[in-house]
Amino acid sequence: MEEKVVKIGIVGFGTVGAGVVKLINEQADAIAARTGLRLKVACVVDTDTKRERAVKLEKGILTDDIEKLLKDNSIKIAVELVGGTTFAKDIQLNMLKAGKDVVTANKALLAVHGSELYRTARQYGRCIAFEASCAGGVPIISGLRTGLIANQITAIYGILNGTSNYILSNMSSKGSAFAEALADAQKKGYAEADPKLDISGLDSAHKLAILSSLALGSQISLDDIYVEGIENVSQDDIRNGAEMGYVLKLLAICQRAGDGSVSLRVHPAFINNDNGLARVNGPFNAISIFASAAGEVMYYGRGAGMMPTASAVVSDIIDVAIGNSANTFNRMELKPQGSTNIKINKIDNLVSRFYIRIMCKDQAGVMAQWSKVLAENKISISGAIQHEGSGPKNTVPVVIATHSTPEKSINAALTGLARLDSTCGKPVCIRIVDIPEDKE
Repeated sequence: MEEKVVKIGIVGFGTVGAGVVKLINEQADAIAARTGLRLKVACVVDTDTKRERAVKLEKGILTDDIEKLLKDNSIKIAVELVGGTTFAKDIQLNMLKAGKDVVTANKALLAVHGSELYRTARQYGRCIAFEASCAGGVPIISGLRTGLIANQITAIYGILNGTSNYILSNMSSKGSAFAEALADAQKKGYAEADPKLDISGLDSAHKLAILSSLALGSQISLDDIYVEGIENVSQDDIRNGAEMGYVLKLLAICQRAGDGSVSLRVHPAFINNDNGLARVNGPFNAISIFASAAGEVMYYGRGAGMMPTASAVVSDIIDVAIGNSANTFNRMELKPQGSTNIKINKIDNLVSRFYIRIMCKDQAGVMAQWSKVLAENKISISGAIQHEGSGPKNTVPVVIATHSTPEKSINAALTGLARLDSTCGKPVCIRIVDIPEDKE
């Protein structure tokens, strides 16, 4: 097989950029043998051309001038690894206008400006490949775009942020407090110095916007997604949940209802400890997809890091070079919501089960008081825990799990419980998500 040389330009020579170069250098012969393509890094653009990297480049390849890449007509594939939604957007637009196909791992940019970028790509006859944007080395994008194309996707349940999953796993397995688990994640490189994007749930929401758009065939924006992070998660609640048979995860959920409406949300959720997602620990990602013909399909692997993400980027580069990405991209129909039957079901309309913890004064009549509030809001209790012994200021924790209840009813009950003289502090409420079982 005669080899075809494919020249690649990369913008962003940080951790992932270095990983891409490393992987291409190490696997160039194997890739050529399998595909007939000889990948060659022809230009790398970065603002810092002096810092030592984990990989070496030939002289003249590293530059701080992006015009060198844009004006080189021999480079047909350009990789954007800058991140963010400002400069990265201009970089991608300029790449497309310069006649280059784009490969990116930038989930935030696609979640916020995907429609404009896709439209520009089609205008200039180019494509955008983004396998690395949602789950690092886990091939979830190709799974949705091709592997499950014959199915209607009825639900997605995903652990999409390795930082949050590492923190919650440590809190569950080691009994760590949130601050302690976060510090450990930062020490080991799983969390940034400023972890807000991860622990707030926004990173998961970016990824859910991309995945749900592909699954639903409709343009989903961040405004469509309810987002709640893990900043306020307590070790007490993780321990109580475990006693009731649950594990706490930060879940990204896309759930289609029978009337065609869709619930899109990211929030901490208790799931049954025998569910497959409950066993996903540490910095790993997992996505469980429910498809009309295939049933439940689960994708699992490393959701971030130098080499897992580089693996997805190089896979996209090859897919673009072969011509597969252009065909798939041109057939990627993401219609405006107004032209589809999809209605976004807001969080207030959610019906779910709930975990509630109330710190009550240790006195007679307390149980009757909060039971009355729950009854007034038509909330039925499925289980409860109350241990002997007093907590701070002579209080005792009362923990209950409810049957399926509208979110509006729970919110009204929480307001009523907080107003009771016997309640100390704000009641804690965490959703319980019953992920369906795929049985014969």
